[in-house]
Amino acid sequence: MGRAEDRGFHLSVIEPGKIAPIMGAAAPEKGSFGDDLAAAARLIIADTRDALANTELTDAEAVHQVRRHLKRWRALMRLLEEPLGKRADKMRREARALMRSLSGARDAQSALDALADLRKTDLPFSPTSVNTIRKRLTDLRDSAEEAAFTDVTRIHLTRYLDYALLSLERWPIKDIDFGTIADQLTETYKRARRLVPADWKSPNAEDLHELRRRVVEHRHQMDLIEDLWPRLSEVWGEETQRLRNRLGACQDLEVLTRLTEPHQPLAHWRAKLLPIVAARRAAHLKNASRLAGRLFAEKPKAFRQRIAALWGARSKKN
Repeated sequence: MGRAEDRGFHLSVIEPGKIAPIMGAAAPEKGSFGDDLAAAARLIIADTRDALANTELTDAEAVHQVRRHLKRWRALMRLLEEPLGKRADKMRREARALMRSLSGARDAQSALDALADLRKTDLPFSPTSVNTIRKRLTDLRDSAEEAAFTDVTRIHLTRYLDYALLSLERWPIKDIDFGTIADQLTETYKRARRLVPADWKSPNAEDLHELRRRVVEHRHQMDLIEDLWPRLSEVWGEETQRLRNRLGACQDLEVLTRLTEPHQPLAHWRAKLLPIVAARRAAHLKNASRLAGRLFAEKPKAFRQRIAALWGARSKKN
């Protein structure tokens, strides 16, 4: 990574922009939707700081926590791209760069997760072989963590969070109404829905990965407005998480497969691993197809109308 100032993490003064209201919301009052949105943003920053500062976490656990919170942050920045424009887009892209700097350790952990998933089946290996595979993957992960999660990386993350917090104080988030965010929620829903494979028997691995990214983004964005419908949100969240897990398992298996290629750490076990990887992937895809069919049954317009109606009902109660 380059120096922090080269990456835009400097504490520059951001001039407040103008928000073009979509639903004609009145000036925000204490406890308005914009206030809640700003509070959610501050909480994500605080959670990320806690993960960095928690000395009880291993490097692997810290990397996992930081990446998870940055995913939430990027999902929020995507929501804010329409009202805030390039400022939110810039913050989202910089967060993505930080996440990628930690991806080496994540790939090794993905392979370990895939191995754990395969152990739910009858592995054609001796316990000694399984332990050898696990040790090689663990060594890869630990080496990647040591190379990526350095003091310099922590400093870059801290500076980014400082910059993000200052930006929140300068941005006119409190002026953003629910209608603007509903439009962006619908766009994310539409992007994810568009990526659902027509044929789940042999989908492209890259397409599945992109669908998972959009599902994760959708899940985090919906979590931001979960107070709208506690019961529905709980069910929706559970279903979305199940789909995310199934797609994530397919991605983990893909990472494991790459490590069996010639001259890779698991090349020796390729012939035995590939058949059970294929069988396990097919099982995950079957479940993912069912979950995606339920989650994305509505057309985007109907989805937009539903969340708008729920917001209207909530507003009347208040």
